[in-house]
Amino acid sequence: MHRTARVGLRLTPGQRRRCFGLLRSAGDVWACVLEVNAWRRRRHDAPLVGYQQLCGELAASGPGTFADLDSVGARSVLRRFSDAWFAAAKRRSAGDLSARFPRRRRALLPVRWYHGTFTLDGHRVRIPTARGTSPLWIRLAREVSYPVEQVRSVTLRCEGGRLFLDVTAEVPVAVYPPGEEPDPGRVAGVDLGIIHPYAVAGPGGEGLLVSGRAIRAEHRMHLADTKSRHRAVSRRAPKPGQKGSRRWRQYRRRARLVQGRHRRRVRQAQHEAARTVVSWAVRQRVGVLHVGDPRGVLDLPAGRRHNLRLRQWQIGRLIQVLTDKATLAGITVRLVDERGTSSTCPACHRRVPKPRGRTLSCPHCAFSGHRDLVAAASIATRVPGGGSTTPAAVVLPEVVTHRRAGRHLPGAGRSRRDPRRPPRAARGSVGPRRPAPPPGGESLAHTARIHDTHRKPGER
Repeated sequence: MHRTARVGLRLTPGQRRRCFGLLRSAGDVWACVLEVNAWRRRRHDAPLVGYQQLCGELAASGPGTFADLDSVGARSVLRRFSDAWFAAAKRRSAGDLSARFPRRRRALLPVRWYHGTFTLDGHRVRIPTARGTSPLWIRLAREVSYPVEQVRSVTLRCEGGRLFLDVTAEVPVAVYPPGEEPDPGRVAGVDLGIIHPYAVAGPGGEGLLVSGRAIRAEHRMHLADTKSRHRAVSRRAPKPGQKGSRRWRQYRRRARLVQGRHRRRVRQAQHEAARTVVSWAVRQRVGVLHVGDPRGVLDLPAGRRHNLRLRQWQIGRLIQVLTDKATLAGITVRLVDERGTSSTCPACHRRVPKPRGRTLSCPHCAFSGHRDLVAAASIATRVPGGGSTTPAAVVLPEVVTHRRAGRHLPGAGRSRRDPRRPPRAARGSVGPRRPAPPPGGESLAHTARIHDTHRKPGER
């Protein structure tokens, strides 16, 4: 199984300049492919989209066409274009007319080099460049966590104005001692959500709740920071005619840095949540995870605010991260239909109104339980491509383990206070509360001075 780790880079100004030059050259390769296909489209010729055909055109262009970018890096761009084109063609042939072919230019594009073309030596990596140019050695911010013989490729990319190196390695599936391996007969259900990214109901009355309130607070505070930053710089923000000016570049650079930091924080929190679920499943010897697939709600328009919440939910990323970690641990993941699991009573199987909180209460049979755990228990009984197989076999968790994801996020520590939020006094707080009056009824507040007498002139 292949896993990818993102590692930061420590570069000199010259190395940084050369790395960005490689990314710009990759963008030039992408633009050249778009231009060639535009010419062929005007001549009513078939598009040039096959990987072998594109590599033939690259070889015919000759060496040195794309500055320091070598042929291996350029071929990775051609592979990316070919895969994107055929993926769009497959979706359109299936009836999805919203799929679009790649026709948009990119200024910077990731470049990948495969095993045997680069050199990894501890904290240093030698990136291949075009023939006749000086070698490029870059330094990693930390040591790669995979053995050198397992590394299969490295990818140079830019995110938020920062350069990273994605190291992909082939990692074997975990091996357990006899009697401790995951049991395929033990099935657990996983319900995806926003407040709880993962709610798991396992066999034997065991349950797990992973709180994602820190992730939701990070999204909200990032949105508030973005709005306040726009208001603060509204007067000095660059005008549309100032694109490319120094002020425009500084404004965009700051916005990219903040956005990139936000994405890295959320991604790390999602990995922590998935790791918690897989570790719990390994301890419970769960061999199969039935994950409810709620991606059908993405096609339903629900208003501007709720559509933003769904976009920030990142359902596909949660499923992908959980699947990768579970597969590495030897656990099978199956996607099932989760429709009605959060609104159906597991005792009488009747429809229940959606609760305002996290407790599901049935008005028909007086059943009460945690809404997400009830959904996870119902999902565990379902199979891919069908509904519930044994409705009476829904086992609700009796012992629930609570975990929090995103402890590295601001305000997720013991104080539970986000440092980006203004202090209480700045939000209109009146300070500490006054003590309660004694039983006798006498108030401890200071005696008010009431001027209800009329004084003559000169009196005090």
